[in-house]
Amino acid sequence: MRAMLSAICLCSATLTFAQDATVTQATGGELRVLDKLTGAVVDMTLRTGETGVIGYLEVTLVACRYPTDNPSGDAYAQVDIYYQNGSAPIFSGWMLASSPALNALDHPRYDVWALRCNTS
Repeated sequence: MRAMLSAICLCSATLTFAQDATVTQATGGELRVLDKLTGAVVDMTLRTGETGVIGYLEVTLVACRYPTDNPSGDAYAQVDIYYQNGSAPIFSGWMLASSPALNALDHPRYDVWALRCNTS
């Protein structure tokens, strides 16, 4: 019973914290791409809605959001990644700068992760 009560308190505290977090939409963001074959690292600065090409991938920054009360604290980037001239995305989702492995591109050659949102 005590464990169940503790779990309920923990869940409600987590939900309250999540509701209090407010984010601001940025005009763009920065992504880092690692070519695992060559070891080359490229930083891509994209505006929201812009597509950049790296190797044979097209990377589109759909949205970038950051915590309103701590702009440099984290970044939440919504990214779509396609093969060039491909019709279906090989990745479509949110990437967190503070936890790049949480929702990562699973690709044999490239790693892509969010670095930051542009706050100005």
